[in-house]
Amino acid sequence: MSHPITEYNPLSQRRWYVAMPTCSDCASGTCPNQLLPAILNGKYLTSGYMGLFSSVKPPGKCSHGGETDLSSTKNPRGGISKDERRSHNTNLHNNAVNLASEATLELLEDIHGAVGNKDYLRLMGIARSAVLAFVIDTTGSMANDIAEAKRVAFNIIDSKKGTQDEPSEYILVPFNDPDFGPLIRTTDPDIMKSEISKLTANGGGDTPEMCLSGLQLALTGAPSSSHIYVFTDAPPKDTYLENIITALIRSTKSTVSFFMTASSRRRRALKASSQFQVYYDVALASGGQAIAVPKSSLSQATDIIVDTSTSALVTILQRSRDPGRVESFSFLLDESASNTTIYITGNSLTFNLRSPTGVSQSNTVSNGPLGTIQSVGNLQRIQLNETEMGLWHIDMTTTRAYTIKVIGQSAITFIYDFVEEFKGPHPGYAVIDGRPSAGLPAKLLLTLTGEKGPEVLEVHEVALMEVSGVKVSNGTIEKMGGGDFLVTVKEVPEGEFVVLLKGKDKTVSSLFQRQTTTQMSQSKVTVKAIADSSMLPGQVFKLNFTITTNGSSGTYTIRARSDKTIPMTHPSTLNLQSGGSAQGTVSLTPPADTVSGTDVTLTIEAEGPGGSDSNYAVVRLSVLSKVTSYGFRKAIFIM
Repeated sequence: MSHPITEYNPLSQRRWYVAMPTCSDCASGTCPNQLLPAILNGKYLTSGYMGLFSSVKPPGKCSHGGETDLSSTKNPRGGISKDERRSHNTNLHNNAVNLASEATLELLEDIHGAVGNKDYLRLMGIARSAVLAFVIDTTGSMANDIAEAKRVAFNIIDSKKGTQDEPSEYILVPFNDPDFGPLIRTTDPDIMKSEISKLTANGGGDTPEMCLSGLQLALTGAPSSSHIYVFTDAPPKDTYLENIITALIRSTKSTVSFFMTASSRRRRALKASSQFQVYYDVALASGGQAIAVPKSSLSQATDIIVDTSTSALVTILQRSRDPGRVESFSFLLDESASNTTIYITGNSLTFNLRSPTGVSQSNTVSNGPLGTIQSVGNLQRIQLNETEMGLWHIDMTTTRAYTIKVIGQSAITFIYDFVEEFKGPHPGYAVIDGRPSAGLPAKLLLTLTGEKGPEVLEVHEVALMEVSGVKVSNGTIEKMGGGDFLVTVKEVPEGEFVVLLKGKDKTVSSLFQRQTTTQMSQSKVTVKAIADSSMLPGQVFKLNFTITTNGSSGTYTIRARSDKTIPMTHPSTLNLQSGGSAQGTVSLTPPADTVSGTDVTLTIEAEGPGGSDSNYAVVRLSVLSKVTSYGFRKAIFIM
């Protein structure tokens, strides 16, 4: 009989649902539909149990099904999975695919309607607009530098407003000593103008400043693949953060460039002091530039910010030599590339640029047949007069240390992740958080995109290339469909490397090459940490992590650092044997007044004995206040 609508206790009703049978038995395991009529007629939502390690499941409940599901052998046998098209479930599989596609489109349309065209295209990776991010030293000697950063920011905002090159977001992080921050993040150009106008130069005291702390805030706050510009005239006080900064650069694939200014006395110190080397190392690791320039010439060096604050920016070539040597570097320019610019950094360098048709121009010719060469500090910036298709050459004729970078604008680009294969009911590839494991082939999942779609683009070669060496390790390429490729490299370079891709645009028969900027290397250490819940204000949150090594046995140094001032404890060391692992726990206690929705980036690093090897894990956490509902609802009971 039917009972009228009545008030009920949700807890009692939930217990009734838990005990409710959902599936009939299927001895063959290939029944088209095992759901009981009561479930279908009542339009109840249910799922199947998946037993990876045990066959235990509640009486009467459905299983997922399949060879890896141990619970599918326990009555009711079989499974209701529609993940794969099989002879007994073709219609159900097709219906499930269609419903999932419709639900996905509905969600995307809701997001589009909520955020508008600009942010939606950026979310989908279609509009590759730039992010303008400044990290600025505000100590007493930086007044001119702050004024120049302000001038450049205002110029970019005013000249690119309303164009496709308008920055999609603005980020500002000031630093001093001992203070740094806060991070200011906005999509409103007028707010960025206001905030950067508020900066004043004062304080500082001793020379080293908290530069890397400010940079850490920018790396954790900026979107992935951002270009971050650091203005300073002093070495960093917080050099202990260098490994954390490198880990964040690798995790976010962001590029960091430094503008280092000083008086003549301090420029001599800049060249001599090993403390300044951190900036060069960080810039090289990220694919950025470390530019040492007098304060009086800073306005000429900042043209690089205008160059890179643009949409559809691609890197065509980047190499480094320290010590330098006489060598010729070649790079392909394709029909889609425009606004090609070459940066060469180093002191007292000599080189010659050659076009595909054999025209040449030496570094001594400022305005020549191939381009305009602008020299300031240790930077030489070459703007090509036109992008001539074909193979170009840069002939370096010096033994001094140098870096080379060639950039341009193009719709043809690629994104990538290092991945590892996983088994189970839904096998696939998971992104590696940290450096890939040494001694094993490296696998990359790569997506190639272009203005006319990936179907008109061919991939001819994908390789791991040493930036500072000569080794190039080619990979085997497997097409996955939709512009996705799985690349396996068996012999990985021992040192730092980047990804080099060469291919062809079939619409115009034009060969192209693209290169990543973030340097990567393998490690015999792995760090695994997974957060399965959010943090609560005022309560201790425990995050377990595991360190594994195939390298040296001994004491491993553990470092953990977050981008928020949250009290935190963790073991300072763990003892490991080669081939073994050890576990630790990071305990974080967000203050009780932490705003709900606060994002926290936690970096955990493990360094082997003597600092010979290390790896990291970057974990994104959220602080969310508990929401408790005491409401009751109405329902109809069928007895």
